Amino acid sequence: MTAEKLRLVKLLIKAIPGLTLGELHWIHRVVEVFGGYHQYTITKSDIFNETILKNFGDAMRVHHSFSAEPFSKDKFEYVLVEVLKITGRTADLAPKGNPGHDITVDGIKISLKTQADKGIKESIIWVSKFMELGKGQWSDKPEELEGLRRQFFSHLKSYDRILTLRALQKAPGWKYELVEIPKELLMRAKEGVLEMKSDSKQDPKPGYCSVSNVNGKKLFDLYFDGGTERKLQIKNLRKDLCKVHATWEFFIPQIEAKPE
Repeated sequence: MTAEKLRLVKLLIKAIPGLTLGELHWIHRVVEVFGGYHQYTITKSDIFNETILKNFGDAMRVHHSFSAEPFSKDKFEYVLVEVLKITGRTADLAPKGNPGHDITVDGIKISLKTQADKGIKESIIWVSKFMELGKGQWSDKPEELEGLRRQFFSHLKSYDRILTLRALQKAPGWKYELVEIPKELLMRAKEGVLEMKSDSKQDPKPGYCSVSNVNGKKLFDLYFDGGTERKLQIKNLRKDLCKVHATWEFFIPQIEAKPE
């Protein structure tokens, strides 16, 4: 046992007698979860080492000790920065509401995304809100999609890397993966085919930028989501063109009601 671990154990032992029954219940819940099945795996990552992998996975298990909802984007941002700091890395959150990067790690600006939709497919990535499209001319003219695509390229310049945390399986057996979406892949939207959905009832009209390889195989779509939200989605993105950094699998036992 290291000196730091021994110090923390002594602090916990000293604090336990002063805790209420409810506080002891929640501490026991977390300890019970930590004792359950879990498997964390690094594939090829220059961001995660074994310590960061474990600390991030354990933070997710603490979250799911009290919630059956997937990790949200704000928790992803906060926890990732904290576990990086624990290991001596330089990491900071971007200012709240920043339209570009979400965190900075060792001087690298990173945009973070999450995916936890009900119909999630392991081999296909969907980013439901890649960026807002609040500015620029956008009505029902197909040529206006060019301006929206330029907004997308401008947005890409504001960060260096893109990571998405995906909840592939949910309670009680959870599986998460961290995938990096290459910026150079998204830049291929320059070659994409633009199409305005003129028959849509949305105002402004939605549109697509469909991106395929030289053999005509779909790589991904940019979806310019019209209506009141005016946001850009990334659809049908092939995961095999991306990089999986790590996976986390764990089981969270249900809370059993105590007999009266």
